[in-house]
Amino acid sequence: QVQLVESGGGLVQAGASLRLSCAASGRTFSSYAMGWFRQAPGKERDFVAAISWRGGSTYYADSVKGRFTISRDNAKNTVYLQMNSLKPEDTAVYYCAATRRIMYDPKGYDYWGQGTQVTVSS
Repeated sequence: QVQLVESGGGLVQAGASLRLSCAASGRTFSSYAMGWFRQAPGKERDFVAAISWRGGSTYYADSVKGRFTISRDNAKNTVYLQMNSLKPEDTAVYYCAATRRIMYDPKGYDYWGQGTQVTVSS
């Protein structure tokens, strides 16, 4: 079992930065790959980024490549999403999730956090 709690969301202006954190409980955190997804009102939950269980491999959606960076600290049971050069279209609820095998489909993730709101004003 893995429990996930996101934090770090907020309201910022376009061009600003935010860092999201996802704290995990459970001794098996380091055996899971982790992903970030986002969901805007009326839209599907979309893949944002993922990182392998050791952190050696990372994957990004084209829409965030070069602006967002995913990282993890297994000693702290935490995964991060550094978001730079934020745009109004990045506005969404951001979720972290855990999976045994990295994939872009949210259906493949076993555990989810409750989400944190990110709002970017123009």
